[in-house]
Amino acid sequence: MTESGTRRLLLERALLPGGWAQDVAVDVEGGTIVSVTPGAAPVGRDRIAGIALPGLPNLHSHTFQRGMAGLAETRGPTGDSFWTWRQVMYRFLAHLTPDDVEAVAAYAMMEMLEGGFTALAEFHYLHHDQDGRPYADIGELAGRIVAAAAKVNMGLTILPVFYAQGGFGGAASNEGQKRFVCDVDMYARLLERTRQIARAMDDAVVGIAPHSLRAVTPESLDAVLNLAEDGPVHIHVAEQMKEVEDCLAWSGHRPVAWLLDHAHVDRRWCLVHATHLDAAEIRDFAYSGAVAGLCPITEANLGDGIFPGVDFLAAGGSFGVGSDSNVQITASGELRQFEYSQRLQHRGRNLLAEREGQSTGRSLYDKALAGGAQALGRRIGRLEPGHRADFVILDDAHPDLAGLSEDAVIDAYVFVADRAAIDAVIVGGRTVVANGRHVLRGEIAERYAHTVARIRS
Repeated sequence: MTESGTRRLLLERALLPGGWAQDVAVDVEGGTIVSVTPGAAPVGRDRIAGIALPGLPNLHSHTFQRGMAGLAETRGPTGDSFWTWRQVMYRFLAHLTPDDVEAVAAYAMMEMLEGGFTALAEFHYLHHDQDGRPYADIGELAGRIVAAAAKVNMGLTILPVFYAQGGFGGAASNEGQKRFVCDVDMYARLLERTRQIARAMDDAVVGIAPHSLRAVTPESLDAVLNLAEDGPVHIHVAEQMKEVEDCLAWSGHRPVAWLLDHAHVDRRWCLVHATHLDAAEIRDFAYSGAVAGLCPITEANLGDGIFPGVDFLAAGGSFGVGSDSNVQITASGELRQFEYSQRLQHRGRNLLAEREGQSTGRSLYDKALAGGAQALGRRIGRLEPGHRADFVILDDAHPDLAGLSEDAVIDAYVFVADRAAIDAVIVGGRTVVANGRHVLRGEIAERYAHTVARIRS
């Protein structure tokens, strides 16, 4: 995805950092906003009808899992959980070829764009061939993720995952994990190759992702963190109570407390899920400046539990949202599920708005923009000079938006209309979704359908 040339836009209504504005002239060069002028004349500009919002970042995804969406919804003989779901995932990924990975990733990213996400942090842990051996090009599958992003025009932060152990205390990995596992030296080669591959994309970022505390040792975690350079650092942590109990048994500490005590967790970090926190962890996590990477739809689907959002935000914590397992892909749906989880937990309403009279949808959207941009390590999420020209255009003729203005539009989008209100999506100044459909939908969907039909049969 390489951007060139200039585009002169006129946005009818737009959400700027300072608030709502009309007739906003936006000049774009090389995919980046160079000027923003409210109240401008339309002469010589490409007029964009509707309501422009900054595109939301998706801070956590495993795109290959889109191909198994719905396959784990049959009850098993014992209590179903995240851990039984994981067995279904292992069986599914055992069949994936590099072509399959690219086809499924392109389809998932296309749906992200149609659903209001304009940039992605891909937590990429499928590295090796079906027999567990590295490909001749150690970055083969990372290259397929980059190729898929370039195809659909998705802004990308790719996070090669370090996965070395099967459990706390250096337990051996199992058969289902053989396509993930690297030692530190192999991971260093994989990371360097991914950086080489990502240079083909304009504005791509490469970070690192120790998979989880159960998948690393303290020594290998330290070694991998030394490879991070200045990129983002993402890690799964405290998603399941079993993980908390196992970490306590291994170390005497809860996972987030252990991580905060043993690593220099700061604004570069994204702690994914972090579902199960005690009061001290909430306080210290918020103080660290790291982002909570929340995936409310997946967390509900897997039965993970409910993130302590009210207390975390009260402590000054930052969050963004991601689509994780991609069982359903909708940016506004992730925000809605987050708020609804808090309503169920606390038996109240409008719990994630900060003050009386504030729009809950706007509060959620603004916070997820800022936290997502921080987690992806890219200049995105704001309609201002120096940032990528990534916009979601809502259809102001949609019945659910009729008669609404300013923040009420975001409330209707998040809590009522969802992705049906999205008319167009612009990424790096290029229109990639028009009339609610990706410009390459037919081609990408056909390839995906053939791929998953073969795998599932």
